[in-house]
Amino acid sequence: MIVGTLRLELHVAESRSLKAKRRVVKSLKDRIRTRFNASVAEIDALDLWQRAVLGVAVVSNDRRHLNEILSKIERLAGSDPRAALISSELRIP
Repeated sequence: MIVGTLRLELHVAESRSLKAKRRVVKSLKDRIRTRFNASVAEIDALDLWQRAVLGVAVVSNDRRHLNEILSKIERLAGSDPRAALISSELRIP
């Protein structure tokens, strides 16, 4: 069993409140869960209106497959027009 993690830092430029930010973050989290069966949570910058940090975890028995899934999740987050991907950190032990 191999557990891979991905840390995504996002900038939600259009957000003017925590409620607006959470709407965008919830939508992205739900898409990641549905498409990739991954665990995802907002892990930092909880009280900032325009910044979100998501943590994603995926379990697999194949490193190549795990890398592919996490890369697809990163591309999905980067393609969302409501949130700009500032940085990402992929870890597969």
